[in-house]
Amino acid sequence: MKLKRLLAGFCCAALALGAFTGCQQNGGSSDGSYNVAIVQLVDNGAFTEMREAFIQQMRDLGYTEDEMTFDVLNAQGDTSTLNSICADLNNQDYDLIVPIVTPATQAVVNAEPDAPVVFISVTNPVNAGVMSSMEAPDKNATGTSNIVPVDEIFGLMNTLTPDAQNIGILYCSGEVNAVSTAQNAKDYLTENGYTYDEVTVTNSSEVQQAAQSLASRVDAIYVPIDSTVQTSMAQVVEAATDNGIAVYGSDPVMVQSGALASASCSNTQLGQESAKMADQILQGTAVSDVPAIYMSDFQYVVNQDTANALGITLPSDQGWSVITTEAQG
Repeated sequence: MKLKRLLAGFCCAALALGAFTGCQQNGGSSDGSYNVAIVQLVDNGAFTEMREAFIQQMRDLGYTEDEMTFDVLNAQGDTSTLNSICADLNNQDYDLIVPIVTPATQAVVNAEPDAPVVFISVTNPVNAGVMSSMEAPDKNATGTSNIVPVDEIFGLMNTLTPDAQNIGILYCSGEVNAVSTAQNAKDYLTENGYTYDEVTVTNSSEVQQAAQSLASRVDAIYVPIDSTVQTSMAQVVEAATDNGIAVYGSDPVMVQSGALASASCSNTQLGQESAKMADQILQGTAVSDVPAIYMSDFQYVVNQDTANALGITLPSDQGWSVITTEAQG
């Protein structure tokens, strides 16, 4: 009889331990709170929009400040620092890791953290090596993908600067997302009878000289999704304006920095949708069961100040968002 009671006690203890372990896996820390790492290579207006939208959406989903904290890990544009940040992730008690755009996501996934990864705005997750399939994530990472509509961007160009035929493309050769988007742009331009002249950089210190050189020999400049060039967007715009040509971007923040126009996904929606995916995972859904998604609800933004500087009259019936250049601090 004593033996039976002893065995029953062991069974109850084992069941209790198993239930506790299950709560630990899907319910955050032992006190029920969650610690989230947000990883960035650099910071800029676009990334700030994505990050703030993600955090606000998590709050709206019911994760209060007491229940969820965020560590923003910014490598300040240094890839070595980014790799060090990612290598240290498993030494911290994170329940979720949220990298913003392609370079940070690649670094996080390559570090193979134990915590699930939900990325924001990776242009081509499969091509970037983040997953083998959008439908069935296989590297403990899922998230949102920002399709860059080059046809829409060059449609804007045709409307606003119809005489532009030789297009400059400026991007960082080390960013997979930039290379991929630039290739799509080159394919489109070739198929539609334009010519192009491309210049690549490897870091932000090269952008100003590259922009000055390119602006002197093309009719307009296109900048793909590119963290490196976007950081120095004001220099690109200055070089273009000095030569009387427009810059077309792949993000509204580029337009805030003086580019003439962009067509892109909403940074806010990218952050919000990634947060909804994170919620599914924190509630117990396996990462592999949360497909990555393409965002294709585009917004069109033009800069009135830049249009005025270039002598361009903006159509009044297009439904575009018209903004002005933000002061550069």
